[in-house]
Amino acid sequence: MSKATLYLDDSVHKALRLKSAETRQSMSELANDALKAVLLEDLEDIEDWKKRRKEKTISYDELLSQLKEDGTI
Repeated sequence: MSKATLYLDDSVHKALRLKSAETRQSMSELANDALKAVLLEDLEDIEDWKKRRKEKTISYDELLSQLKEDGTI
């Protein structure tokens, strides 16, 4: 495990300390879990983009028309 120094907004630090006390997890565990979740979401977005990058693009108006035709909106 690596050690790092992070500078947090005061309100974020306070919330993290409270969450740590409430859940009995260390602040490091909570921060690691949150960072992993955000990074995993980014990876999923990149994978989706790679799968769909060759799809034909459509304009906003075309998308809006399709959504109306489908009854989505």
